[in-house]
Amino acid sequence: MSDQIGDLNAPQRWGLPAAAIADLGDRLRRFWGRFRTCFKTQTRDSAAHAWTYLRGLLGLASGRNFANIARRVNGVDDDGQDVQQFMSDSPWSAAAVIQQVQAEIAATPELRHGGVLLLDESADEKAGDQSAGAGRQHNGRLGKVEMSQVGVFVAFYKERVWTWVDGELFLPEHWFTAAMAPLRKRLGIPSTRTFATKIALGWQMIQRVQEHGLPFEAVACDDLYGRSGWLRQQMAAAGLLYMAEVPENTQVYLRQPELRPLPPPEGDPPPARLLQPRDVTAPAATEVRHLLTAAETRFRRIPVRSTERGDLQDPFAMRRVWTLRNGELAEEWLVIRQEDDQRYSYALSNATPDTPAARLAWLKCVRHFVERSNQDAKSETGWDEFQAQKFRAWEHQLALTILATWFIAQTKYEWAQTYARDAALAQELQVDQLPALSVANVRVLLQAVLPLPQLSPADATRLVIQHLVNRAHSTASRLRTQRRVRDPP
Repeated sequence: MSDQIGDLNAPQRWGLPAAAIADLGDRLRRFWGRFRTCFKTQTRDSAAHAWTYLRGLLGLASGRNFANIARRVNGVDDDGQDVQQFMSDSPWSAAAVIQQVQAEIAATPELRHGGVLLLDESADEKAGDQSAGAGRQHNGRLGKVEMSQVGVFVAFYKERVWTWVDGELFLPEHWFTAAMAPLRKRLGIPSTRTFATKIALGWQMIQRVQEHGLPFEAVACDDLYGRSGWLRQQMAAAGLLYMAEVPENTQVYLRQPELRPLPPPEGDPPPARLLQPRDVTAPAATEVRHLLTAAETRFRRIPVRSTERGDLQDPFAMRRVWTLRNGELAEEWLVIRQEDDQRYSYALSNATPDTPAARLAWLKCVRHFVERSNQDAKSETGWDEFQAQKFRAWEHQLALTILATWFIAQTKYEWAQTYARDAALAQELQVDQLPALSVANVRVLLQAVLPLPQLSPADATRLVIQHLVNRAHSTASRLRTQRRVRDPP
C-alpha cells in the first residue's frame, strides 16, 4: 500500500516536475517584466511598486491592504505610503495593463477559437458611503440591499482558462447630483463620466474588448442583463452569439405574432415606429415557467462536461420561440435547464435554428466560469479586501487583479500543454477526469519558491508598537476635534 501511495504522490506523474516548480518565482518576474512599461508615467517609473503589489496579492493569505503588502513584501520599515500613492494617485494607465492582458490572450493560438465572454456583476459590502460608487444597492453575495460598491465585470473562458479581462465601477444615479459634486471631485471621478446603467456598462465593455481584438465566439450573461431586450438586440445587430439568462416570468410567443403600428394618440403626429402584437390574430404571450408542463416541452439529459463532482448531465429542453426584443420581433431559442432535480433556469439565445442541442446546453452552462472568475479574484487575489476610496484606486486594483489572475491562468494553461500527466492516474484513482490545478494550488507553490520575509520577534514587536502608536494618534485627533466642538474659542 505504501508503494502505491508513494507512486500516486509522484510529482512527475501529475505534470509538476521539480524544474517547473523551481522556476515559478522567476516565471512571475519575467511575467511582471513584460508589463513593466505599463507603470511608467511622464515623471517616474512605478514598476517596482507594481512588483511589490503583485507579490502581495499572490503571496499573502489575508490582510492585503496597502500598508500590510508593503511591510510584508519590502520589510517592516516600509510604511506603505509609496504603495498607497502608487495605487490611489499615480496616473499610470490601468487600461494599458488590461489591454496587454487581452493581447496576450489573443496571441495564444489555442485561445483564438472557442472562447466565451462572460458578463456579470459583483458587489462588495462597504462600511460607509465615502468610497467611489458606494450606496445602498442590491448585494448578491448578501442577498439583500446593503451599503455596497458594485463592479460590472467581463471574464474570458475557454477550457482550462478563465480570468477577468475588463471591468467598470457602477456609479448609482445619485452620484451625479449637484450635491455629490464635491465628493466626486475628492475621489477623482472623471468629470466626463456620466450615469450609465449596469447594462450599458456591460455593452460598452463587450464592444471594447472586441475592438481590442480579444477572441470570443459567444457572450453569456445572467438574467439582469438577459432580460434587457435592448442588450440582446445590440448583440444580435453586432453579429454576436449570446446565451442570456432570463427570469421565469419572461414572456414569449409560441407562434409568430403579427405586429402592427400602434395608432398615434389623437392630434399627435404619428410615431416613428411603435409596434405591438395584433390583438385579434396574434397568439397570446406566455411566461416561460408555464412551458415546463407543456406537451411540446420535452426534457432529455445531455452530457455537457466532466467535473470533479461527476458528469454534468442535466435534463434540458429547447424550444423555438418569438420575443419582442426592444420593440423588434425576434425568433430565439428558449433553453430550459433542470438543476438538482427541482430547480429550473431559463435562457434566450440567438443561435441559428440548426444549432445542435449539445451546443446550446454547453453554452447554457458556461456561466459557471464567471462565478469561478469572481471567486478567484475575491478569495485568492484579494479583491474582497480592497479598502481604498478613490476611483483611480479601484481601477488600479482591477488592473493588478486581472494581472494576477492572468498569470495564474496562463501558468496553468502552459504547464498543462507542456507537462503531460500520467494517463494511468485516472484509472488508478477511479475517476474519469483528473482534477485541474486550482488558483490556490499555484499560489501555494509560488509562496514556497518566492516566500515573503518572515517576521522576527523583534520585527513583530515593532509592528505592534507602531500600530498602537497610530491608534493613539487617531484617538488624540478625535479628542482634539471633540474639544473644539465642545469648547469653541
